[in-house]
Amino acid sequence: MIKHAARAAMVAVLIASFAAGTALAQAGRGVGRIGGVVLDLEDKPIEGVKIQIVFSQNENLKFESATNKKGEWSFLGLGTGNWHMTAFLSGYDPMTQTLYVSQLQVNPKVTIRLKKAERPGGGIIQDEASFAFLEKGNQLYREGNFDEAIVQYRQFIEKNPQAYQVELNIADCHREKGEFDKAMEIYNKIIGLAEADKVLGREMAAKAQAGIGNIYVKQNKLAEAQEYFKQSIESSPKDEVLAYNVGEIFFSNQQLDEALKYFDLARQIKPDWPDPYLKLGYVYLNKADNGSAIAQFEKFLTLEPEGERAALAKNILNAIRK
Repeated sequence: MIKHAARAAMVAVLIASFAAGTALAQAGRGVGRIGGVVLDLEDKPIEGVKIQIVFSQNENLKFESATNKKGEWSFLGLGTGNWHMTAFLSGYDPMTQTLYVSQLQVNPKVTIRLKKAERPGGGIIQDEASFAFLEKGNQLYREGNFDEAIVQYRQFIEKNPQAYQVELNIADCHREKGEFDKAMEIYNKIIGLAEADKVLGREMAAKAQAGIGNIYVKQNKLAEAQEYFKQSIESSPKDEVLAYNVGEIFFSNQQLDEALKYFDLARQIKPDWPDPYLKLGYVYLNKADNGSAIAQFEKFLTLEPEGERAALAKNILNAIRK
């Protein structure tokens, strides 16, 4: 009895450490490399495009570069996982996408094509210096200072009135403040504006729909939440990060069966991405299904055998196998 209690206590401590984020302190740093080229729609290289990548698990970890005369760019020292990339240059519509970086194999070259802005004066981004407002807003959001974050986001939009995408950040702030009606109003506004956006529209609509789903989760209206998350996934069916984030929402609210569904969907979309397997292991552990948890942690370790997260998974396996 004492032996079983000790094991349970050990697992509980390990889960608490994971939830606190200590295992992710160094996540995102490693020996991975990724690079590519930026071209226009006529396949000509574009020089001077600003490339920014941000680690999906830690928005404070980001790298920036600019393309050379051949349109080439690259980053070194990256850890395994998903990185959110933005490419922008005045006079062109910006492009965003999610890149998966592996440390165990050569990552394929990424080709980005930018379209010249059709609006007079060029581009969504009219004032590149205004990105300081956006970055400050993101920092304040992470600190839970939502009112000040909204101020920063509004200043960014004032400088770049076509950047409706940042309204999503503002809606998230209102949601986290519990101002659900205001957040819902903005999310629906984004969905409407996204219909005319041929570049980012589907992605933005999906994020806004997921935001509404999150509101319903917070209100414990799970049927309504499910409907909006379904719409979100349908809007962006190949976005494994979106499916994973929906899983995170349910997991953080201890809706384990729903979390399981969306983490598994992320796994299906991106079978070589280790993160869903890790989270599936935690879901099964919380459901007291140790056999399934072991299988998921073992699969995670085949994809990410080294690092702090791997060490934590190995410790959990040792605890639940005894």
